[in-house]
Amino acid sequence: MKIVILEAGTVSRGDVPFDEIYSLGDVVEYHLTPKDRIISNIGDAKAVLCNKTPFTSDVLRACPKLRYIGLCATGYNNVDIDTCRELGITVSNVPAYSTAAVAQQVFSFILHFAGRTSDYADFVNDGGWIRSETFSDFVYPMTELAGKTIGIIGYGSIGRKTAAIAQAFDMNVLVNTRTAKQDSSVKFVGLKELFSRSDYITAHCPLTEDTQGLICREVIELCKPSCIIINTSRGAVVNEADLADALNSGRIAGAALDVLCEEPMSENTPLRGAKNCVITPHIAWAPLETRKRLVRIAAENLRAFIDGKPINTVT
Repeated sequence: MKIVILEAGTVSRGDVPFDEIYSLGDVVEYHLTPKDRIISNIGDAKAVLCNKTPFTSDVLRACPKLRYIGLCATGYNNVDIDTCRELGITVSNVPAYSTAAVAQQVFSFILHFAGRTSDYADFVNDGGWIRSETFSDFVYPMTELAGKTIGIIGYGSIGRKTAAIAQAFDMNVLVNTRTAKQDSSVKFVGLKELFSRSDYITAHCPLTEDTQGLICREVIELCKPSCIIINTSRGAVVNEADLADALNSGRIAGAALDVLCEEPMSENTPLRGAKNCVITPHIAWAPLETRKRLVRIAAENLRAFIDGKPINTVT
């Protein structure tokens, strides 16, 4: 069976091998696939593996031999699922592979603001401690996490992992989720209560019509001035202009984002240069161990399809 890897470069920089996938058929590998080469790169392949390649109805209909799309990701909003169902194309994703890594990134952001480590490292490197009059020069205010409240939007695997880490720091956990859950260790609240009570707010919800622009001026106005907003879910969950205005006006204390509405980042994003705003280039999912796990599960998904028993399907 012919298998095409459309975006190897989004998963591996030579540090994660694709041996398991190569063992499953005749593989053609592309480092990246631009939009104008999607159809030609797929060619007569029966199966493709991809990450963010847009599979529109036109693309799907132009590839009549295609029967399987294996996503090297959890999200599948880049695939026209309705057309896949119509054409009998199986689509599998990789759920929950990045849970630990993304929750870890959330707390790297939280600790950045709470402990001011980078500020203090710069202070020392600039000679500030050499010039100090005392042994402990606490020139930047720090805060303890114990007793603070974290608001988690979405309570899937990443939201639950984030809550567990927060509880290890003795934080109070508020959760807003569209799906009822049973968990006595956290408090489930409405969105307005979450925004008004939380010291840190972190988004872990899928991008849907209901969540697009969810973090906007209306709810940010409810926040404490000391609040920090974090987004590691999907860029469009945040109204970037509203968040930038809140940061630049001092309405909230800071924000940290690993995702933006436009990726790679646009020069014109409202958040570029915003006050107390930390942006990382969509790397929360990217530790080496996480990407190895991703490729392994993607290979397992493909093997199951070949065996006639597809798993992790979204069609």
